[in-house]
Amino acid sequence: MNIGQAAAASGVSAKMIRHYETLGLVKPVRRPNGYRAYTEQHVGILRFIRHARELAFPLAEVKRLLGLWQDQSRASADVRRIAMEHVAALDAKAESIRAVAESLRHLADHCQGNERPDCPILETLEGGPAPKERVKDHA
Repeated sequence: MNIGQAAAASGVSAKMIRHYETLGLVKPVRRPNGYRAYTEQHVGILRFIRHARELAFPLAEVKRLLGLWQDQSRASADVRRIAMEHVAALDAKAESIRAVAESLRHLADHCQGNERPDCPILETLEGGPAPKERVKDHA
């Protein structure tokens, strides 16, 4: 099949298929006229890559997983380790995003949102200090 047919069958765009080829993730057969030729096996590899990318695996990890998938003597412990390392990375990224969201929420809470030009959000982006938390008196 040609690249358009492989794209339709795998759910991966022709542009991404070419990119994956340059990375060595998929290696189509070259016809005498120079066109790429794909088999069902290539489509399976492309689907594997698409699913791994949907799970946000970086391309380096996709390559490792693809190698393990193709190695019938693999240990599932190796696959699990890669998956759990990815989970830890995703958790760290999620925590970082939550912290950024909380910082922005804090700035927005201190912005009057009125007709005046004073804006702690812009002042902080400019490099000024972030607004202080209000301390409640418990006396």
